[in-house]
Amino acid sequence: MVKFFTLSSVLLFFLGCGEGNTSAASLFDIQLEENRKQFQQNERTAISITNKKKKTINKVTYSIDGHELSVNDDKVTLSIPKLGNKTLKAVVEYEGASVEISKKIKILAAHAPEVYTYEIINEYPHDIKAYTQGLEFYNDTLYESTGKKGTSWLRKVDFSTGKVINQIDLDNSLFGEGITILNGKIYQLTWQSRTGFIYDLKDFKKIDNFQYGESKEGWGLANDGSKLFKSDGTEKIWFLNPETLVEEGFIETVTNKSIFNKTNELEYVDGKLYANVYQKESMMIIDAESGAIEGVVNFGGLKKKVTQHEALDVLNGVAYHPERKTFFVTGKKWDKLFEVKIKKK
Repeated sequence: MVKFFTLSSVLLFFLGCGEGNTSAASLFDIQLEENRKQFQQNERTAISITNKKKKTINKVTYSIDGHELSVNDDKVTLSIPKLGNKTLKAVVEYEGASVEISKKIKILAAHAPEVYTYEIINEYPHDIKAYTQGLEFYNDTLYESTGKKGTSWLRKVDFSTGKVINQIDLDNSLFGEGITILNGKIYQLTWQSRTGFIYDLKDFKKIDNFQYGESKEGWGLANDGSKLFKSDGTEKIWFLNPETLVEEGFIETVTNKSIFNKTNELEYVDGKLYANVYQKESMMIIDAESGAIEGVVNFGGLKKKVTQHEALDVLNGVAYHPERKTFFVTGKKWDKLFEVKIKKK
């Protein structure tokens, strides 16, 4: 028995020393220009493989998010559709073998965000007790979701008068968040309960609920007519299948200098996501495909135009009126709803 154990140990030792068990990182490494780890979208940079063991390399294929990158003159163009934290992969074929190596990098927006301001078109009454979290128009009627435990509800409102047409109260244990309307259904998030609700748009009755996937919390919600967009307080905006509510991907919000993680309430208009910036009097304009923050709307001064009181909170709530081609914005416990036009500064 002792001899068998010794023979087996020797065999395992020699097998463990074989090339097939050599780690890819000990053989090769991806080398980028000036050892940089941060780039702009479509930037061209030098790329090569550090060959640590002097192997004969037959072929190298680079990719990000499954998109193969073409190499010309030992340079690669980082033309990928989605920005943010990325894993640059290289499949190295050598001496009849193949390994995959990778490097973490950041790919940011190609240009700095443009600055926008606003013009007030109209002012309307708004419930001063509403801790606004979600806002959306459907057929000239405003729908609103509010937060805070004990004061979370879903409302159907006549925006011109502030009159509540219908209301659903959430359980006192829940903190309401963003909403969106698609295919005759209202989707509503809660904050940290990892649960969302689905209501019938016509009779305003709850028909189902759903659980979150990888996203930790519920913040803003919007849709482009085929999928839902969900923010969760991180740099990610998730894509949800409206039928299964499964998270089927995400974008990360980035400027030309950094990855940004303050996305709150959402509205989708013509390929762009308009997003309140958490705790700020501003709104981002985000490319819904790449995640690039293309513009920032400065809403400074708007909060001063509402009744000042102790419970007054920040700007939150954005809804686009497609017929009027204007945006409606308000805040948490504001007594006014503003109809505005957004314009470049």
